[in-house]
Amino acid sequence: MKNSVAIIQFPGSNTERETIMACHRVGIKPVEFLWNRSPGDLSCFDGFIIVGGFSYEDRSRAGIIASLDPIMEQIKKESGLGKPVLGICNGAQILVECGLVPGSENDILRIALTNNKRIKNGSVVGVGYYNTWTNLKMPVSPNRCAFTRHLNKNNCINIPLAHGQGRFVVPSKLLGKMIKNDQNVFRYCDKNGTIIDEFPTNPNGSVHNLAAVCNLKGNVMAIMPHPERTKNGDPIFSSMKEYMENKNPIASYELNLKQSFNKYSDYSFKENTASWKISTIITDNVASSVEKKLQSFGCDVTISRQIYWEIETDKEKRETLEKIDRTGELYNSNKEYIDRTKNKADISFLIKQKDDIEGRIKYESLTKRFEIDGLIKINKGIIWNVSVNSGNINDTINHIFKTNILHNPISHECYRIN
Repeated sequence: MKNSVAIIQFPGSNTERETIMACHRVGIKPVEFLWNRSPGDLSCFDGFIIVGGFSYEDRSRAGIIASLDPIMEQIKKESGLGKPVLGICNGAQILVECGLVPGSENDILRIALTNNKRIKNGSVVGVGYYNTWTNLKMPVSPNRCAFTRHLNKNNCINIPLAHGQGRFVVPSKLLGKMIKNDQNVFRYCDKNGTIIDEFPTNPNGSVHNLAAVCNLKGNVMAIMPHPERTKNGDPIFSSMKEYMENKNPIASYELNLKQSFNKYSDYSFKENTASWKISTIITDNVASSVEKKLQSFGCDVTISRQIYWEIETDKEKRETLEKIDRTGELYNSNKEYIDRTKNKADISFLIKQKDDIEGRIKYESLTKRFEIDGLIKINKGIIWNVSVNSGNINDTINHIFKTNILHNPISHECYRIN
């Protein structure tokens, strides 16, 4: 069937209807394709769209669990044949996590999509989920990408945006290479097409105002806003159709840049700080999903997870901590508690955002709203406790880190704490 496109859906995907409507508007033949079908069935399609939503409830972080599903290995193979792959919102996060964008040999994870940070006049004015209409400018040639052929260079389109983890984080050297390669397909701009690197023009704090990036060949694009929700986004889909019909060759680009990251380092706890490890009374579905995914790769492990708060005070430490505890800001006593039991896991890792927005927000709330004195700083992290039930512990830990399931080294730091 000519111009047939698989609409890829994972548990938690929720924008397939709008995507199917957009395909029909431009003459693409959409076919719903669930994540648990045989991956080999994808070979009969001309292209693929990974829709938005909250795959696996964004457990661990947005897109990571879905990126490790077998269906994505097949999509990598199909993209290698030149077939177009479009990831929208959560679909974009999945493409980033599996390494298809910005693209490199062996699909190495190179960039991150992480928590929104709305910045105005140098100050953080908002974090978390945000939805609005936004303007996108296309600074590249129409022939650079499979999804830009029906737009002109420097064209602007106005489309909806709705996400909580849409901030592109790209190492500076890699960003320079991507700009040189014209992989910065769409950038956030104002209604006049002017690029302004602050809120509300830049709605999430993305580096270089990035809204969409493509791979080296230009047949894979990750876009955070939602072109499927408006006719304004139809040129993206009609461009995809033309690309499938004509199979136009796309120029070859290189992205020769070695990136290396330490797996983890030992953590040094600071003086005058309290460490709160928050556990759940109810089942932790996030830890359960990570455990099951790792077991599907042959890792015989038991996984548990805790929220970690590092609270730095100056004096009267006990009194300050009691005040913080009474606010209920750092945990919900109806389903969570400060866990003071001894950790029996084989090894534990502390994951911290390089840009700890949540810790900063909690500090401001506790000092301004609750007027708590003596508080110097608060940092947030996630503790992953790993028990290896069988097999070599070092081999198992190495396998876990290859999946990147616990953290994205572009946006997170990882420490061993026991």
